[in-house]
Amino acid sequence: MRNSIEFEVFGNYALFTDPVTKIGGEKYSYHVPTYQALKGIVESIYWKPTLLMIVDSVRVMNPIKMESKGIRPINYNGGNTLAHYTYLKDVRYQVRAHFIFNPHRPDMAFDRNEHKHHNMLKRSLKTGGRRDIFLGVRECQGYVEPCVFGEDKGFYDNYGDIHLGTMVHGINYPDETGRNEMEVRLWNPILKDGVIDFIRPEQCTRTRRVTDMNAKHFDRHNVEAVDGLFN
Repeated sequence: MRNSIEFEVFGNYALFTDPVTKIGGEKYSYHVPTYQALKGIVESIYWKPTLLMIVDSVRVMNPIKMESKGIRPINYNGGNTLAHYTYLKDVRYQVRAHFIFNPHRPDMAFDRNEHKHHNMLKRSLKTGGRRDIFLGVRECQGYVEPCVFGEDKGFYDNYGDIHLGTMVHGINYPDETGRNEMEVRLWNPILKDGVIDFIRPEQCTRTRRVTDMNAKHFDRHNVEAVDGLFN
């Protein structure tokens, strides 16, 4: 696919939080990463407001294992409390993604240099990303490296279909939709022989409005073009 990258992301623990479990102060991970979590990883590798990152597929390489830990999170009003968080353990995923130019950022048209953005994205991937990689939450450090999607043996190869129920797909932000509000998207993914093929955000039919929000303004004065020159 045009402007695509394929990479492996791995770590000792991950926590892709099921929001239903946060009501009582506990956290329990989804069994697989969400579209939004993987999109955040791609944006940690390389991001500019000119681009819109699209996650195409994820392949689960290791068996899904969970581990609960006693945690002392900090309260908003000070002090600590006690909670149990349930993490995914020993995770490894192959991810395929690509970028398009953000159609809701006409003010960034001066930075639309496809070839250079793609080369910078690939170089950033080879060096492990421009920013720290987190697997859902900050305490779960992740690492990325290039790979060929589909290579190597995965635990769920030829396993059949696993229906994962209703999950959060991701979040709609104003600069990605053109609407001055934040929305959450829901969907019903299926793990097919270890692979989830994501639908595009605009294909999600179940969305819920969260709050009003305005997009951050970018222009020639606070963004440098990818080639360092303004036309």
